[in-house]
Amino acid sequence: MLDSYPYQMPRLPLNTLPTFRAIAELQNLRAAADALHLTHSAVSQQLRVLETQLGHSVFDRHGRRLRLNAAGAALLPYVKEALAQLDEGMQAAAAVAGSTRQRLRLSVLPSFAQRWLLPRMGRWREQHPEIALEIESSQQLVDVRREGFHAALRQGRGPWPGLESEKLFDHPMPMILVGSPAAARRLAGATPTDYAREPLLGEAGLWEQWFSAAGAPCKVSTVAVFNDAGLLLAAVEQNLGLAVVRELLAADALRDGRLVRLSPVEIPYDTAHAYQLVYPTNLRDWPPLLILRDWIRAELDASRLALRQDRPEPASHALSSSR
Repeated sequence: MLDSYPYQMPRLPLNTLPTFRAIAELQNLRAAADALHLTHSAVSQQLRVLETQLGHSVFDRHGRRLRLNAAGAALLPYVKEALAQLDEGMQAAAAVAGSTRQRLRLSVLPSFAQRWLLPRMGRWREQHPEIALEIESSQQLVDVRREGFHAALRQGRGPWPGLESEKLFDHPMPMILVGSPAAARRLAGATPTDYAREPLLGEAGLWEQWFSAAGAPCKVSTVAVFNDAGLLLAAVEQNLGLAVVRELLAADALRDGRLVRLSPVEIPYDTAHAYQLVYPTNLRDWPPLLILRDWIRAELDASRLALRQDRPEPASHALSSSR
């Protein structure tokens, strides 16, 4: 009966498809072999099998580097989509079969992964040992479905076509002024004007908002700008300067003394940058995703409550400036 099935295209061995995707993304056989935990010869053999089955090449060779040719570029998005659908199907089958171990692939911003998620992974393992998290951090906006992710943590209002989104944090997330413990000792009793003479890190526009909220508007020139909040916070911890940062990302460093809040003045964080959990519509009721969502929300609420207990009272001039 299978021979009579009306499908005449080449039947591709499924094990060649992840290999094709890895080579296309890394453009190097050895790098793809390392990523797939295979030998160089095994990856080369799988590529030969794929091209033999197709009847044409999918890469142009330039020394050790491979680049997708027109045929490979046409094939790649369909391979990514097919692998994503297969992964979703296996997860669904595991759920129905009552599998005790499931995997959830999550894409997050590096700053959130490093400063907030990673310190809480021990509690995740203790509470949900049956769900293995596979976390990939990237500044790039990944295609959740085609790249095979079950969910992604993003900032913004959306919408993101083809994806469901849920805001994870409904409470205000202020921006606060922080410095290293050494800077805090040196600047004890400082005024906003004193801070303006310090090395300032980050975006000048954000600093100007902070100085306006502090009642000391001024033009600002910063000594360094970072494309990642995690790097910015690390620079402050190393006493390279002061920064205005999201209180949530600084929370753990504030509690263990690596950072010090230097002023009660704060500025509201733009709601356009709210954290959202996004995922394919067909995974809306998938139990591991529901568990992850509820766990993140509970941990965010715990962070907010801890920060509220430690937060100094806002200065009177900050209150008046916000009216």
